[in-house]
Amino acid sequence: MNVLVINAGSSSLKYQLINVETQEILAKGLCDRVGSDESTHKHGLDENEMCIHTPIPDHDHAVAVVLEVLTSGPTKAIESLDEIDAVGHRIVQGGKYFDRSVVIDEEVIRRIDELAELAPLHNKAAIMGIRGCQHYMPDVPMVAVFDTSFYQSLLPKAYMYPLPYELCEKYAIRKYGAHGTSHRFIAERAADFLDEDITDLKLITCHLGNGCSITAVDHGMAVDTSMGLTPLDGLMMGTRCGSIDPAIVTYVMEKENLTPAEMNDLMNKQSGLLGVSGISNDLRSVDAEAEKGNERALLAYEMYSNSVKKCIGQYIAVMGGVDCIVLTGGVGENSAKMRRLIFAGMQTMGIVLDEARNREGSRERQISTDESEVLIVVIPTDEELMIARDTYELVHDLIDDYAFAEVW
Repeated sequence: MNVLVINAGSSSLKYQLINVETQEILAKGLCDRVGSDESTHKHGLDENEMCIHTPIPDHDHAVAVVLEVLTSGPTKAIESLDEIDAVGHRIVQGGKYFDRSVVIDEEVIRRIDELAELAPLHNKAAIMGIRGCQHYMPDVPMVAVFDTSFYQSLLPKAYMYPLPYELCEKYAIRKYGAHGTSHRFIAERAADFLDEDITDLKLITCHLGNGCSITAVDHGMAVDTSMGLTPLDGLMMGTRCGSIDPAIVTYVMEKENLTPAEMNDLMNKQSGLLGVSGISNDLRSVDAEAEKGNERALLAYEMYSNSVKKCIGQYIAVMGGVDCIVLTGGVGENSAKMRRLIFAGMQTMGIVLDEARNREGSRERQISTDESEVLIVVIPTDEELMIARDTYELVHDLIDDYAFAEVW
């Protein structure tokens, strides 16, 4: 079965065409700066990738561009749209309604739209991606895979905020989390890597990149996570401040005469590594400047690692121990220096990094010593494959149910 995975952002549309049975990526690409005069389309696998500047006025046109390149030209992956068996859409916010992936119908779309207030840049864009696919492939089944569904297992003590209870109920204020599809994938993959049943493990999964989140997974169930009502909460990130004293918000607004929207922009887009270093939201650039002796860059680097270290410690306490810590994302997978800083001083907790393994460049690997009581592993994430798998399972069920009804 070929599944087209769509990840629509406010001004982008990322895609992969995956054969689920073989796990082969048949094609992938990105429509970027959708709605801009500078829109571009990247398409292709590795050295065959091409990038062209082409008008992409909206997400409907983006879908049309994707489907055309998949079925025609020198890099085509399939002969016709009939070879696309299903479409899986990444949806950021599923709220309290969705604790698992679902087949898309009009009621599902209505709920996604209703929840757009909690993820305005993502849910609205996802709907545009869905509508575009419905326009060009009206008979192809589609599935919504929610970033938040993994966290519907959280207990009230973990997801509630200590605000007046009535306000939380009235405005659906609670911890929803994010990056759930990534955390679910690396938790399951880590269990396979360790040759253990996930229901026998206590895991801490760390998705570290420009966006960062950590999740405590106790015997296969998420019990806490660092992102909250929105992805702004939790760890220090590339441009997000993460958790800060709430009084800072009103204090800065009053001193700088900022509107709520301006303050929100400051915390989401001007803070984190970028705000502290004054250089970049990219850890590689910050590290390069830190190596030259730039004190602000060094401070930003150390703050980032300290933020992760503290959260890991909290989740060890929450679960009463941990068997394995899993790292993924651009930073988690590729920065040996950051991993070294994160785990420095954790030997008394049974967490011992192996310096030689940490410097190795292979993909899936153990980077703790053989004597370490807690394993540390690096697992590259694959959200697209997880979305494709969920889509495959639901569409197969849908086809089986339809066939049974026809026979009956």
